[in-house]
Amino acid sequence: MSSKDNLQNFLEDWRSIRAFKNEPIPTAVVENLLRIACRAPSAHNSQPWRFVVLAEDDAKQRLAEAMGARLREDRLADGDDLVDIEKDVLLSYARICGAPLAILLCLTMEGSDRYPDEERLRAEYLMAVQGVAMAGYNLMYAARAERLGACWLCAPIFAPQAAKDALDLPHGWEPQGLVLLGHPRDEGKKRERMPVDRVSLWR
Repeated sequence: MSSKDNLQNFLEDWRSIRAFKNEPIPTAVVENLLRIACRAPSAHNSQPWRFVVLAEDDAKQRLAEAMGARLREDRLADGDDLVDIEKDVLLSYARICGAPLAILLCLTMEGSDRYPDEERLRAEYLMAVQGVAMAGYNLMYAARAERLGACWLCAPIFAPQAAKDALDLPHGWEPQGLVLLGHPRDEGKKRERMPVDRVSLWR
């Protein structure tokens, strides 16, 4: 099998993993994942990504509790059923705390260009968002190469201040996503993708 076939199989077999074995991930492996994540492309090499490694149970619990409180608050304001809300909050808590390791990906505008108009400032911000997402993608595929499972959670976008306060983040670090990592307990669910002709245009 060619290296091209190997890479395509590697990419096509991707599945999010939400259930993990209770096995630690060596520090050297985590450091290598971060190194690969930092190889992601970014607009004018601004490298807008910042990583918060949550290896200790206490840190994961603080984050899970803070985001759960915000989730509960938002859903109560929506008028949702209290029983459903508590199930959702408990599931979120269990997912975060059940992972041997979690990495919070944050965005910083520290290396970004400054403009006098809102339109270009917004574009600069969106470029930073894209850079952080690509770093997260690098991180998750590097994890898969280490035979680790990974899952991206978008929840921090809905509770940025809660995450900042829970983890005492540096000024200017804006939470974007949370990657859960660990040795897979199962193969994960296969999710169907829409056909290419439905999501593409040729001109």
